[in-house]
Amino acid sequence: MDGITSDMVLVLVILAATVALFVSEVVRIDVAAIGVMVIIGLTGLVPAGEVFAGFSSNAVISIIAVMILGAGLDRVGVMRSVAAWLLRVGGETERRVLVSVSATVGAISAFLQNIGAAALFLPVVERVAERTGLAVSRLLMPMGFAAILGGTLTLVASGPLILLNDLLAASAGNTGQEIAPYGLFAPTPIGLAILASGIALFALAGRWLLPSVPAGRGASAALPDVESIYGLDREFQPAWVPRGSPLLADTVGGIEAQSGRVRIVAVSDHEGVALGPSRDERLTAESTVALVGPEDEVDRFVAHHGLRRSEENPFTVLRDDEHAGLAEVVVRPGSEVTGKRVEDLRLRHQHGMVLLGLHHRGEVITEDLRSRRLSGGDVMIVFAPWQRLADFDDDPSFVVLTEHTPEPPRSAKRWWAVGALLLALGLVIFGDLQLSLALMTGATVVMVTGVLTPDEAYRAVSWKTVFLLAALIPLGQAVETTGTAAWIADGVIGAAGGLPPWGVQLTVAVLATVFTLVVSNVGATVLLVPLAVNVAIGVDADPAQFGLIVALAASNAFLLPTHQVNALLMGPGGYRVVDYLRAGAAMTVLFLIVLIPAVNLFT
Repeated sequence: MDGITSDMVLVLVILAATVALFVSEVVRIDVAAIGVMVIIGLTGLVPAGEVFAGFSSNAVISIIAVMILGAGLDRVGVMRSVAAWLLRVGGETERRVLVSVSATVGAISAFLQNIGAAALFLPVVERVAERTGLAVSRLLMPMGFAAILGGTLTLVASGPLILLNDLLAASAGNTGQEIAPYGLFAPTPIGLAILASGIALFALAGRWLLPSVPAGRGASAALPDVESIYGLDREFQPAWVPRGSPLLADTVGGIEAQSGRVRIVAVSDHEGVALGPSRDERLTAESTVALVGPEDEVDRFVAHHGLRRSEENPFTVLRDDEHAGLAEVVVRPGSEVTGKRVEDLRLRHQHGMVLLGLHHRGEVITEDLRSRRLSGGDVMIVFAPWQRLADFDDDPSFVVLTEHTPEPPRSAKRWWAVGALLLALGLVIFGDLQLSLALMTGATVVMVTGVLTPDEAYRAVSWKTVFLLAALIPLGQAVETTGTAAWIADGVIGAAGGLPPWGVQLTVAVLATVFTLVVSNVGATVLLVPLAVNVAIGVDADPAQFGLIVALAASNAFLLPTHQVNALLMGPGGYRVVDYLRAGAAMTVLFLIVLIPAVNLFT
């Protein structure tokens, strides 16, 4: 082809800047993607009328609908029933539990987002580990990997595969090739082979690949002796506030900011006992406060503020395990609360709970908690009434690990939720409807029948993912229409010169694997499918097959805890980066070994 043009240089610069922004996370990746989309429009690389077309694309609408359908199934208790069944039949040996949990999660991930399936089964695996005495760290990673692998089973299982047909159609128009779209279950045989091999890997070699920790260790055990750190293994220490105490001149937030690890978790006055006083609240004279913290620091706090130890303890009701207690809540990666400060959550004011610590990447943080920014996979240690903790069950930003009594599922709507999913799939399989329209039909049934309220449906959608996907589509279009994809493809073909067809396919798969580790699976797919199509044309191969390899290889994200599922499980499993490097390296190599033969055999 001709030499590089100014437009191609501009696209390459934007592409490099996009990767740099995604890796550095100077700004959130969805914000970075929106900025890239705007720049693409301003520079004229994509016509202004097409810059925002991604928001109405088949892929974006399909992802929104899949999220709503998945939330509906969870809300009516279908997934809880599956989890309960798993507890009954999973057995007690590590290998049997590992296989049954992984197979179940993998199957569910064929129709739900893998992060949703992993978040759903995280508390289940914790419970299984506790009841069987197995190490949770030897169960969570295989479960998470199976959730990712389950995304290769159908065209609605993950963002890359939902995108595939749209990207192939765009490439067909730009290259003048005829590329037939894939059916809903086209990747299923390939996905089953990959999923089965992944489960077998850990069933046979898990003892060498997975970290060993004390039996029954859960999220709380990943936090070094949490209860003794905060004094929660003892009764709350009540202290009476006399008139003239310096405490009366400041707010609860101001007091705690100067008090190290001492927390005021409750207040008792003439109006009764209140858990989690607001940070803006001022104490009243002759009230009693419940103090939590290391014994020596509480003693200094009492003496410094002129408090008196109270012989009567009005807070015994808060130590009733049937009503309140210590709980652990995981921040879901990619949720709207990531990047926010703890104080922005207003846990005391809105939820009546007190944050006592934060487990972040192996470190327990106990001081200056309000100013800390939350990251995906962080574990918040809170003291809360169980009925208030239930607020987090319906919040897609959090996963509650601690067993409690949640809001009852809408069991009466169960068959409406199941029927909505079956209707959507039936319209795709037996009808001639576009995927987005079929899935949105099912999502509409979910809302109209009351399985989810409209507000619940909106909350179920990860708008960060939607904007990330829609905003990257123009960049992928620019990469292809300017000839950049063909230029890079020529380079790849030149570098892979002399390789057999499967060697070229493996090169493309490895490239997609590397991109998905540093960008995202969606970003890698948008950028590399046009490239793969051009490579296939250059070596006289099937463009659709090469595009499918990219979409499947975008799930090969096991080496680092950068994938949302891996990030979610890192804290609860007590994993380190080296744990992912060890197990992830084996899974990555096995994935590639199985992928290439399976694609050639089944397509």
